[in-house]
Amino acid sequence: MSEPDPWDDISYVISSRYRIATLRRLSDGPATPSLIADETDLSIAHVSRALQELRDADLVTLLVSENRRKGRVYGITDEGLEVWETIEAENML
Repeated sequence: MSEPDPWDDISYVISSRYRIATLRRLSDGPATPSLIADETDLSIAHVSRALQELRDADLVTLLVSENRRKGRVYGITDEGLEVWETIEAENML
């Protein structure tokens, strides 16, 4: 099986302002959904959806137990960081 095309991930992220804001925030370090929402002026619902979408794409990971409902902390994956750095380097924002 071939490696997935990083441009597919880049296109996926930049097609949503919520995914952009969420990945940008996580590029600075791990955070909870409420912290991301506060710092990006987005609703918690939009942040939660963006986190799930980014997690499904393996760009973000949950850093605490799956069972945990409150205080969930998310971090950016190596792949997610590469995607974010490419988005910034190519001035795609």
